[in-house]
Amino acid sequence: MKLFIASPHTLTKFKDGLSFALNIVGGGFDPVLKDHKPFILESFFYADADTERLIPMFGDFLLDSGAFTFMMNTKTKVDWDEYIERYADFIKRNGVKKYFELDIDSVVGFDKVMDYRRRLEKLTGSRCIPVWHKSRGLEQYKRDAEQYDYVAIGGIVSKEIKQNEYKAFPAMINIAHKSGAKVHGLGFTNLEGLTKYHFDSVDSTAWTTGNRFGYIYRFDGKTMTKIKVPAGKRIKESRRAALINYTEWIKFQKYAETKL
Repeated sequence: MKLFIASPHTLTKFKDGLSFALNIVGGGFDPVLKDHKPFILESFFYADADTERLIPMFGDFLLDSGAFTFMMNTKTKVDWDEYIERYADFIKRNGVKKYFELDIDSVVGFDKVMDYRRRLEKLTGSRCIPVWHKSRGLEQYKRDAEQYDYVAIGGIVSKEIKQNEYKAFPAMINIAHKSGAKVHGLGFTNLEGLTKYHFDSVDSTAWTTGNRFGYIYRFDGKTMTKIKVPAGKRIKESRRAALINYTEWIKFQKYAETKL
């Protein structure tokens, strides 16, 4: 299973963050990561010159449309045609092979999303990764799995898919695999679930939460553990905490590629 580390732009908030990211890519920060090129997911909303500089150095790269982030961070009316033009330009300019569609069904409706999908694919000259939501129904998932070589299941982070519904994942993954498609679990890093549900890939922003909520992650050789700050204390060096957490999650990523 490929575990993509999401939101690497967070590093740029810290002094020398880009240098640290480059060091990770080069395997020079920790001997465990020697010769390992990280798998990264970034949102188009946060993509900048540093992102473009790093893309060729990653072992694998996924680009999220950033559509919902854009809507939450701007009060202006969104011109989706213009947004798609910019998104497609970034994809072509950087040779991005794996990018997600604009799964904004709840905003513009499914029919319009399909129009945007076709337009995006025409502009880029390549196929997107469809993002399935419960509202689309199982038959649409089956169609996408038959027509695309990579599909994604969305609505996990937003809890559109409840935890007691995770039991449907094996059947859905099996449907896709029978059609020759891989499945990505968007935002799925339930540590127990990673060993139970055999997604081909998932992504996580968990490494960003440690310094905000007061704990350090450690990879113990098989999974991630949390070291909590004692009650009444707080992490003084948030930059150092973030960098440690980033490194430990990449160690887990390397393990997951062959063991999960």
